[in-house]
Amino acid sequence: MPELAESIKAIQEASKEDRFTYLTILQYHVTSPEILPALDEILQNAELTQEIGWDLVQMLLNIEGSEGCLETVARLGNPREVVIKVMEALEGLAVAWNDEVIVDTQDPGVIPDSKIPGKFIILLGMLGILHQRIKTKYPSRFLGPSLVKVFEAYQPTPEMTASVINLVYSLSGRKRPPLPSRKSSINVVNPDQDGDSSKNAPDPEAEQEDPKEDAMQRKLLQAFVTCILQRFVNAHDMLWSPRLLEVYNPQKTIPGKKTTTEAFRENEELQKRDAVVGHLVALLRDLGLDKCEGQFVKSIFEGPVHIDPLAAFDDFSSADEIHLSAGGAVCLIAYWIFSKDVFSSDSPQPDMHIFPDHASMLGRFLGREVQSEIISSPGIADALLAIGLGLEHRNLIKRGEEPILMAYHHNLTLISVFHPDIQVRNAATTYAGSLLHAEPDDQIRLEILEDLLENCMFASLKACAITWLKEEIIAAKQGNRSNQFSSPDVIEKLQYFLFPDMLSLNGSSAEDLVEFWAQNHIFLLQVANFAYLLFTGFKELVPAGMGAAVGQRFVEPLIAATEKLRKADGADGEDQMQLSILTDRLRSLGLQ
Repeated sequence: MPELAESIKAIQEASKEDRFTYLTILQYHVTSPEILPALDEILQNAELTQEIGWDLVQMLLNIEGSEGCLETVARLGNPREVVIKVMEALEGLAVAWNDEVIVDTQDPGVIPDSKIPGKFIILLGMLGILHQRIKTKYPSRFLGPSLVKVFEAYQPTPEMTASVINLVYSLSGRKRPPLPSRKSSINVVNPDQDGDSSKNAPDPEAEQEDPKEDAMQRKLLQAFVTCILQRFVNAHDMLWSPRLLEVYNPQKTIPGKKTTTEAFRENEELQKRDAVVGHLVALLRDLGLDKCEGQFVKSIFEGPVHIDPLAAFDDFSSADEIHLSAGGAVCLIAYWIFSKDVFSSDSPQPDMHIFPDHASMLGRFLGREVQSEIISSPGIADALLAIGLGLEHRNLIKRGEEPILMAYHHNLTLISVFHPDIQVRNAATTYAGSLLHAEPDDQIRLEILEDLLENCMFASLKACAITWLKEEIIAAKQGNRSNQFSSPDVIEKLQYFLFPDMLSLNGSSAEDLVEFWAQNHIFLLQVANFAYLLFTGFKELVPAGMGAAVGQRFVEPLIAATEKLRKADGADGEDQMQLSILTDRLRSLGLQ
């Protein structure tokens, strides 16, 4: 390796050589951070940097501490050529990042330790300068492809997202506002804001901009930021719906136990999540998305689905052909509701109702592959729940036609089954129960419960249905109401779903019983508790002769199965405890 003094002398004296020769000399001598100050001084020659700057991007990017030189390249190099090299570098980062994730970890949620985020931040700092320097008739034709490459290389870390925010503020002609609090501050390099724009060289090929370009670029940035918002929210547990429930129902929080809202208020990492999302939403507001009007809401669930709105960034002729991320728009509405009710922000009021707007939105997003959609987009599912909770809290239930509650309720219960976070699952269950009980038609309420008990394959949901049935029966009695839930007819109608025939268990092996218990224990425990309430507290609802029949087909074979299970190898300590509780409860019914 050449000595530092020798390398500095070489790059200084060779600057008069032809450009190809000089680039070869730079590649040989510029290999360490120590030589960068000397190189930066040489690059102040605007004529030289305009000719060779674009060829230096990748070389400098791989050297620690090259931010200053790359900023000079962005300010003095040919902006049209340098921006192409920056896009190539971003494309390389996207490939490298995917390779690192595959090689370094089997867990897709773990971000590998690398220098990629730092390089990403540097490149976005360059783009913030370059796109302002490009003076062409159609700047959107440069901006669209750049944003695509940024998104492909982007990973939803707070720092990389802060860099995206800086870039968009620069491109929209606005400066980044201060972060909400010192604890949640996320500082990244932003040469456009912190540097000296007077050093920028003019575009050597400058043209007059087309008047339509302002709208085109604004829509491009809106679409891009909604895509970023969707990806960030899907990657981080924002827990909007559980936090809204705590705010709406403070009396239901457990004294002495830290709430999710308190955890977000006290934990620095969680604060960062709120701060980042808040900045993305503020960015969209500055870009013109600041009203939750009916047409905006309808655009999310009506018309064609644009799964990847960035894919069309290379082929558009008007702002109307550029589409927002529908998932990002859902997250935007959810945050407007959430921040209004949790942070007392001045967010716009939603011009929508649960029926038909939110029901259509929920059905559109869950589609036919419900499980995969919820698992792959957990943030959108949480956001959808938050919107529903917020609309219910505002009593924005229905507009116009009668709501179709069963389909909507069905989608909510599927979130309660498939969402990976238990707090969101609980929020979905709570919301589904609240809507069920609020339905004024008791016949519809009964039909929904009957459908769940008869057709649902998930024991946890069937257990919820039993809980809701119990609540309906108690409410009818306490309110002295005469409805579907105050008559023995309701138990007569549901008895074979509540107390199914268990006689087939008599011939089952221990292994089969262990599997049966694993799949059904939640339902069975809830049934036993309901049976105790029914046969001891609501005897007037029990049809004549049903007790003996339930004892024969349900209680006796189930007790026999639990006794066999308690001796089986596959039953652990918790199973033993639950089996004991179930057996005691069934025997206390006196139906044997």
